[in-house]
Amino acid sequence: MIGLIQELQRRTPLGWLQLSHHKSRLLVALSGIAFADVLMFMQLGFQNALYDSNTRLNSVLFADIVLMSTQSRNTQNLSTFSRRRLLQAADVPGVKSTSAMYIGLFTWKNPQTHRKTTLQAIGFNPEEPTLNLPEVNAQLDKIKLPDTFIFDRATRGEYKEALSQIEAGNTVTTEVDKRTITIDGLFKLGSSFAADGTLISSDDNFLRIFPRQLAGSINLGLIYIQPGYDPKQVAEVLKLYLPKEDVKVLTREEFIKFEEDYWKQESPIGFIFSLGVTMGFLVGVIIVYQVLSTDVNAHMKEYATFKAMGYRNLYLLSVIFEEAIILALLGFIPGFAVPLGLYRLTRNATDLPIYMTAARALTVLFLTILMCSISGAIATRKLQSADPADMF
Repeated sequence: MIGLIQELQRRTPLGWLQLSHHKSRLLVALSGIAFADVLMFMQLGFQNALYDSNTRLNSVLFADIVLMSTQSRNTQNLSTFSRRRLLQAADVPGVKSTSAMYIGLFTWKNPQTHRKTTLQAIGFNPEEPTLNLPEVNAQLDKIKLPDTFIFDRATRGEYKEALSQIEAGNTVTTEVDKRTITIDGLFKLGSSFAADGTLISSDDNFLRIFPRQLAGSINLGLIYIQPGYDPKQVAEVLKLYLPKEDVKVLTREEFIKFEEDYWKQESPIGFIFSLGVTMGFLVGVIIVYQVLSTDVNAHMKEYATFKAMGYRNLYLLSVIFEEAIILALLGFIPGFAVPLGLYRLTRNATDLPIYMTAARALTVLFLTILMCSISGAIATRKLQSADPADMF
């Protein structure tokens, strides 16, 4: 190890000297790599925001097991099933209690701007706390009142004046399908790609704004397990006990994964973000290749001279890969810094949960080194054919 370090110290940093000799070319190369990194960071950030925002509700359920219709695609496209399945599930050993939840998308009139927008409504029995949201559980008495809802303060849109009134202890009224409702409280959950925000109320109030949905047709069945029982084992028993063609039985973790898999595999937007990462990677490969290829062509005679002096191809190839790694590391610095500001700007503008993570930074760093290495490997093909006899 000591010998290797001494050898590196004695070695002339030929790759860095060649890159730094043409500073304008180096800056152009670093700008291109940074652009590719920013593109990959933004696409990965939007992709994770897509998954995180659309699994928020799944993550805050108190339930250990969730029942849903086999026809349901995700929590924004839930079909209904008979409430009788909850009564049947209650007979299974290990089940402590069950409750129903209603979920649906609806159009409402913004109480401040009077513009129509899409929100998600959630209804459940207020006598049974259902969501792991302290703000909601502290206001269960409010949603027992007819046509009274509590509103997600992180809803996307212009609600500053309305929020100020509610925070001051006043109520705000608006219309949902020509029905007047009252907003008498706030909580925070967050918007998603499917809905701008959320309203929560009792199951009775939910059915008032969705008059076509029957009380006996529910969207989710929530099952709570007795202490000492394993949710996975109880879920397996429920799968055997309940008709498979009617309901799907999922643990809370499986319910979160079910939602995430929909956006990854079935939703076009998930594919688009993955394609964006690929395109950013390819753009970086092309840019770095152009830089390294130009450098090789400009110094072809010098490389041929090295060969005539006895240097092997391996040494010359190491110089090109040295340039590739230097470009990758230097280009990553601005490529990492710029998305930090873009993430914050996007988060403030859209209320989407887009944050920089260590795992994402390491992923993009690895992709940056890989794309530069690929470019270096392609560029060295010309170098291997350099023949001193042909150069002079």
